[in-house]
Amino acid sequence: MPLQAPAFCVLLGPDLAGKSSAMAALRQDPGPDVHRLVSADDAFLAPEHALIGRLRREVVRDVAAREEQWSPEFFAAMLQTAVLHLRDRLLDDGGGASAPAVVDSYYYKLLAKCRLAGVPENPMFAWWRSFPRPRRVIYLDVSPETAWRRSREGARLNRLEHYGEAPGLDGFLRYQADLDKVMREEIRDLPVTVIEEHTDPERTVAAIRKVLAHELG
Repeated sequence: MPLQAPAFCVLLGPDLAGKSSAMAALRQDPGPDVHRLVSADDAFLAPEHALIGRLRREVVRDVAAREEQWSPEFFAAMLQTAVLHLRDRLLDDGGGASAPAVVDSYYYKLLAKCRLAGVPENPMFAWWRSFPRPRRVIYLDVSPETAWRRSREGARLNRLEHYGEAPGLDGFLRYQADLDKVMREEIRDLPVTVIEEHTDPERTVAAIRKVLAHELG
């Protein structure tokens, strides 16, 4: 039987699409329709959950960067800690598990990165896909060229955001194109609202708020 969950929407998009900035704006001014923000980013982790941030950094530094020393399945198992953290926080709002929520990426992006890392299909992925379904996925679209500029031409990239040993434009563009394709495959059976790229971040946040008001209000 699927786990029961409150109403929630997922904020999704390629690397450097602006999700973190949008989540920060929602936290600063949540408005009447945003009750909880669920994310594995350091800025949203409670002190007692700081382990999740440390594990994510170690996975990038010691596992993804030394992939020849670890099996693809081990890589996926490490990323599962973040997936389960998001699920657990979604289901636990301090007692009632009833307040609507906005979840940063949920399992979709991490599953896509596992697939791009060559992790074979396995029962763990089927388990992730059995988790509660969101009311809607809000997909932030961004051109790879804009994302590359936001990365300071690769200076801000980590090993899970490009192909190749070192970040370069070609490896970044190919990886982001594949990431976009696989994420869209994972959400193809869900209601999705695509928010096109805006030069003004406030317009992006306003568009997100409009969707949330309709789905969670």
